Formats: sequence, C-alpha cells, structure tokens
Amino acid sequence: MKPLRILHSEAATGFGGQENRIFKEMCAMRAAGHHLEALCQPHARLTQRLREEGFHVHTMLMDGPRNYFRGVFRVRRILREGRFDVLNTHSRRDTMLAGVAARLAGTPLIVRTRHLAVKPGSLLSYTVVPHRVTTVSEHVRRLLLDRGAAPERVATVYSPIPLPAPVEHSTLRAELGLPDGAVVVGCVSVMREKKGHRALIDAMAGLLKRSEVFLVLVGDGSPTLENLQAYVHTLGLDDKVLFTGRRSDIPNVLAGFDVFALATEQEASGTVFVEAAAAGLPVIGTDVGGVSEMLRDGETGLLVPLRDAAALTAALTSLIDDPDRRRAMGRAGMRAVREGERFTLEGLVRRTEQCYGQWLEERVP
Repeated sequence: MKPLRILHSEAATGFGGQENRIFKEMCAMRAAGHHLEALCQPHARLTQRLREEGFHVHTMLMDGPRNYFRGVFRVRRILREGRFDVLNTHSRRDTMLAGVAARLAGTPLIVRTRHLAVKPGSLLSYTVVPHRVTTVSEHVRRLLLDRGAAPERVATVYSPIPLPAPVEHSTLRAELGLPDGAVVVGCVSVMREKKGHRALIDAMAGLLKRSEVFLVLVGDGSPTLENLQAYVHTLGLDDKVLFTGRRSDIPNVLAGFDVFALATEQEASGTVFVEAAAAGLPVIGTDVGGVSEMLRDGETGLLVPLRDAAALTAALTSLIDDPDRRRAMGRAGMRAVREGERFTLEGLVRRTEQCYGQWLEERVP
C-alpha cells in the first residue's frame, strides 16, 4: 500500500504493556515505509522513548477542561497541517481530545485501540468518536461486541514480540547461586496484585520443599514487591523464592528457566507467554482474558482455571517431574511463535496495513 501518515495519541504517562505496544507498532510501521508521529503528555515516559528513537512527538497536557479545549484546537491544527491519513488513539482521555479534533479536522480515518481486559463502561470513545476499533486479542474484541459494538467495525491486531537470538548460556543461575540440577520455575511480570504472584507462591509452597526446585520472580512494583518479599519470609522460603527486581536482559533471564508460569487474574492478551514460548519454555497460565490465545493448551503449555490452587500445583508438578515433556512443549512453543506470523513485527505491520487500507477504502471510496 502507499505510505501513510499516521499520528498515534496516548494520554497515559507510565510505560507498561500498552505503551510498549505503541512503541513497537510505531517502530515497525516506520520501518515499513510509513510516516509516524505521536501526541503525548510532556512528562510521559513514552515521549522520551519515542524521541530517543527519532520520532517527532507533539506534547500537551491533557488534564482538566482548560487543557481539553485548548488541546482540541491545537490537535486539529496538527492534523490539518500534517495531512495525516490516520489518527490512532489508545486511551479514553486522548480519544475524547484528539478524536474530537480529528473529526473537526476531517481526518480520513480515526482508529481507537482497546488494550484492556475489562468490560468498557461506555461505547462513546469506541463508536461515536472513532470510525473503527482495533483490539489486542479476540477476548477484548468480544467484550466490545457484547457491549454492543458492530462486528464489522472492530478487528483484532495482536501485539508482537521481537524475536531474540537464541541464548547459548544464561548467566542467571550463576548469579543466583543455584545448584547444579536445579529445576527453575520463573515468572517475568510487573509486580501488581492482579498478576497473581502470591497464588503462584502458594501453589509452589509444597514443591519448594524439594531441594532441587526454585521459584524466580522477575519484575518490580511497589508495594506489591515488598509485600511478597515479606510473605515469602513468613513462609520461611527466602532461599527458595528469589527476587531479581527489574531486568533489562529478559532473553538471558528466560534462558535460565525450565518452566514459565504466571497466575494472572486479568490479562488483555499476555504476550509474555509468547516471549517465553519463543525462548523454548513450556508455559503455565490461568485461563483468563486473552491468555488462551497466547498458547496451545496441552501442546505448548498448560491452562488452569482461575484461583484453582490444586490445578495450578498439579500443572507445575507435571512439568517439574517430566523433563521430556518440558522439552517437547518448549520446542512446540518455539516453532509456533517463530514459524507463525501472529506475534511477529511483520505480522503486525501486515495486519495493521490491511485494516487501515480496508477502512480507508470504505470511508474514502
């Protein structure tokens, strides 16, 4: 398709999964020949990350009525002067600001991306303001359809993972002083209550009495991290449940695990399961949100019901006790991710171009 001029907007100021998806999408679409710019708040971490990558980022405060009304007219000018083909919004606040501005500017296509795994309270920022909607999983798409969105207006575009080069030898076990023959169950996730770290610890408590079994938790986030560390101490498991904090060498970390497990209670998609599979790990996850779309139950990993401690322990035990099954699932997961297209950057570009192209044709015959 012809190169498009695309403006992404995001009101959030942190940098989590949603912002990381925007960052990866913008980089991938730019590499495919499209022109990308962003609209963010000046103090947002996404603003800094995008500028470091050479993107032009328009900044403005988006809180409060005064900033809203000034912002609408400023964004209308940005869209008109930039001759953008597409505005892609990501949060309710920037949708109601930039989306309204795009309507006033006559921007050909306004798209809202839905990242959250909870039912939307209102369809205003999904049906009235944008022309079309993308979601990060079929689960999130179904939530919108159940709320009343028209199926032909909503498409799923999965979040990609960059495929890392295979790691020949992880340094993780040596860093943590783990013994030879250790079986390591690992989890990589921001520390939030909904991520289910405590449920994972409880499910493994009996297994951790075995000398060869260890649980490694990677990630940070107060006060959950401190609460978990205190809880582990009360269980007397300080030497068996190891916290690494936030790490930037995730491929190296994953290569030090034998099993990846995350007992999340709420997940729009769960691309960390895909990252673990791409690293050759069998994965265990709770059957919530879009997690079931990230793995093949019984083939690349195991799904367990939410808050079923016995089922989670049984799944963990089955993989800890069966190294051949671990390796077979790991190989199957690696093949599924690396030989498929759903979770690649190239797949994201093709699917996004397909959606934008079709919707632009429908709107501008």
